[in-house]
Amino acid sequence: MSFIRIYGLFLRHFYLITRSFPRILDLIYWPSIQITLWGFISNFFASHTTYYNNAVGVILTCAILYDFLFRTSIGFNMLFLEEIWSRNFTNLFIAPIKISEIIISLISTALIRALIGLVPAILLTSPLFGISILDLGIHLFFLFLSLYLFGITLGILVSAGLLRFGPSFENIAWSTMFLLAPFGCIYYPIEILPDFFKTVAYMLPLVYIFEEARNILINNSVNFENILNAFYLNGVYLIIAISLFYYSFSKARKKGTLINIGE
Repeated sequence: MSFIRIYGLFLRHFYLITRSFPRILDLIYWPSIQITLWGFISNFFASHTTYYNNAVGVILTCAILYDFLFRTSIGFNMLFLEEIWSRNFTNLFIAPIKISEIIISLISTALIRALIGLVPAILLTSPLFGISILDLGIHLFFLFLSLYLFGITLGILVSAGLLRFGPSFENIAWSTMFLLAPFGCIYYPIEILPDFFKTVAYMLPLVYIFEEARNILINNSVNFENILNAFYLNGVYLIIAISLFYYSFSKARKKGTLINIGE
């Protein structure tokens, strides 16, 4: 594995993002608008419910965490799709670049994309709504890391589908997070789900992450079991995702569709 090649691929996508004002604006615009809207909705809920003592803080914090997950997953997919749209796969595989190097470079650049959109959204919450996601303390790092791992896992899974089925699989990249959102218990506790949905939810790291975020903000306590369960599931799914990516790549190469994937 060559870090020079990884860095070269990282720079390709980094310059593609940072040298384009419309791309930067798109990364900042949607998270900021979403957080602002959820902030005003939360203010309304706070004045009409007694479930949360700090409804604005809880809902906005979960909204920021979810947006980070969404941006990480979509960011990885968008970087992969850029290679398809620009018909750059041929150039990539002419060069002595390994699959692992491509994955690592996309993982690194996806983090940059997610942070570009996340930081302005976080900065808006304090002056507009008087709350700070930093109230989660040091445990915020573990929650973000777990979300980052799951977002990357979803991105790799969708990219494996793109390799296997071609650009027709592109719509799945946009719908994956919306499909999983009801099971992730992002804005509500898992107790309200039907029993069957609970079974599915407990198989995802999302429910442990968002349950723990609410637990910290509402009860001012930390349940490390939730954090460990999330990391354990993330590890299992990440291994499965990488394995499927290699399998899809092998199948695409044998069938001769790898070169024509961008056509």
